[in-house]
Amino acid sequence: MYIKKDYGFEELKDNSWSGAVDTLEDIEKADKEEELMELLEQVFFDEIPTDTEVNDYLWFERDEIYSNLGLNENGELEEEEEEE
Repeated sequence: MYIKKDYGFEELKDNSWSGAVDTLEDIEKADKEEELMELLEQVFFDEIPTDTEVNDYLWFERDEIYSNLGLNENGELEEEEEEE
């Protein structure tokens, strides 16, 4: 069976597990939810990913995600942004 779902950030949180949850918590603390959703649309623009593919991307590509969102390796806003 094939099911296509449209997720917002909250639905993404509700359907994620393991390390992806940690990534999402950091992004929420940094107030970067919209930016993450835009990034996911760019990453998966030519496909409809499964829940597992999105979860694995959030979990295992955390450094790439943080870099794209302007966060350091701890999931916190970079120093430059905090000073502005």
